[in-house]
Amino acid sequence: MTDDERYMRRALELAAQAAADGEVPVGAVVVKKSTGEIVGEGRNRREADRSPLAHAELLAIAEASKNLGGWRLVDCALYVTLEPCPMCAGAIINSRVERVVYGASDPKAGSCGSVTDLFKLPYNHIPEFERGVLAEECGAVLTEFFRGLRKKRSE
Repeated sequence: MTDDERYMRRALELAAQAAADGEVPVGAVVVKKSTGEIVGEGRNRREADRSPLAHAELLAIAEASKNLGGWRLVDCALYVTLEPCPMCAGAIINSRVERVVYGASDPKAGSCGSVTDLFKLPYNHIPEFERGVLAEECGAVLTEFFRGLRKKRSE
């Protein structure tokens, strides 16, 4: 198993926790690249927090910033189960995350190549990114969650 897969598996565990709480199952971890330590974790909490800002990526970035003592996440990578939306891509740029790895593409809101690619615009920071790590597993978690929601609504 590669490091990318190992960290994505932890993000998948967080996504499963979100699903168990009735949240859209997205999980994210921030890793300090030089040490391999997970310095921040997040899972969707929009319903629980009643906030449109409670995306997995933003919560992981906030925790990493607190743990590292600053807002610049230099030497950090973000692993997330779903392609970041525009808000999260903006936070990634602004926090100076060096590398982004995501699983499933998001054809409705993905901003790393699906709907748009904010990382190709001439901002002051452009992270490296890789898509498709454990994509089938990441996508299956989302598919199963929404299938369950549709089934509940039809009952």
